[in-house]
Amino acid sequence: MKVAFELPPAQADKLREEAKRLGLAPEDLARAALADLLSAPDAEFRVAAARILQKNQELYRRLA
Repeated sequence: MKVAFELPPAQADKLREEAKRLGLAPEDLARAALADLLSAPDAEFRVAAARILQKNQELYRRLA
């Protein structure tokens, strides 16, 4: 999928600066940032995981 959008000048400058610092093309940095955002678990998953960890905290402590 190809995506094109306009960044405000300040954001474009910051993207170029950060990409240069990392030795990347701005497009590659934007692509990596978007991939990272989309691969993060959603809030519902994080709440469920936290509840399970809290519920089983004593068991995990004994197994460690």
